[in-house]
Amino acid sequence: MMRGKRNMAVAVRRPDGTIQTMIKPLGGIYQSRIAKIPVLRGILLLWDTLGLGWQSLEFSAQAQGEEPITQKEWVATILLALAILVGVFFLLPAAAGQGIESLLGTAAEAADATVNAAPLAAETIARTPALPDWLPAMAGNLSEGVIRLVLLILYLVWVGRIPEIARVFAYHGAEHKTVAAYEAGVVLTPETAEAFPKEHPRCGTSFLIAIGVLAVILFSFTGSMPFGWKLLTRLAGIPVLVAFGYEYLKFSAMVKNKTLARILAAPGVWTQRLTTREPDRPMLEVAITALETVRRADDPPPELPPNVEQPIIEKAVEPGTGDVVAGPG
Repeated sequence: MMRGKRNMAVAVRRPDGTIQTMIKPLGGIYQSRIAKIPVLRGILLLWDTLGLGWQSLEFSAQAQGEEPITQKEWVATILLALAILVGVFFLLPAAAGQGIESLLGTAAEAADATVNAAPLAAETIARTPALPDWLPAMAGNLSEGVIRLVLLILYLVWVGRIPEIARVFAYHGAEHKTVAAYEAGVVLTPETAEAFPKEHPRCGTSFLIAIGVLAVILFSFTGSMPFGWKLLTRLAGIPVLVAFGYEYLKFSAMVKNKTLARILAAPGVWTQRLTTREPDRPMLEVAITALETVRRADDPPPELPPNVEQPIIEKAVEPGTGDVVAGPG
């Protein structure tokens, strides 16, 4: 999938070996004033991107001759994913962090109780620095964030070992190589694109890791609170993290200093080693087709005179129909 200024294009390799494409105009949100409002734009654009992803999956299934995903199946998938997200990446780390906070708090209370119960030992205990009141909560919250990051990385490692997902990650690498080759100004062919790195600073994986790091920073200063309130604040903080994660990527992409830009992008680029694989040339061909298709849709060539034959393009379909509107080249 490639997203341009005004359109999105998806290219799929069909079972017969041909490449089928779909072009879909982007929603008005991308050209609206909302897309220019810092913080707010990240939340709304992410929501619209999820919708584009669903439409891409639906088109891909149709191109492979599979039954399209029904709305009920899509809703069930989203609910299951949200349940796993909350349980594994929020409930479990929050519970672990709460446990660490309780242990440190209990240790501090036990030290105070010992001083009060045994005055003769007070002088010895006084030589040991007391734990600051804020330390148990800070340590618990910080541990929670680190555990969440570790779980995210372990999850990416695990899913990357699934053959079907590994193939998806290879197409992910093909997208990055193609975009990098285009930005370098070279002629787009599978041979030229494969020389470029499979990691790219502007990537959804970078967005995920940025949110994870920001969560560590943000939630470390929320102080001590009951577990129920702690979980509620984590869930309520997701839109905030999404908003500022988007702004972080936007800022890192605008930095002119190459050294600073590499430093800002480094965590995401490193994590992309887990979510990308080296693609083969047929995969690169699909990615190049998607990019060229969206380029033509965004900036169509001028119409040729009637006596000049129009160029033939790849197969394209109307969104959601599967009807071919242009023959294969």
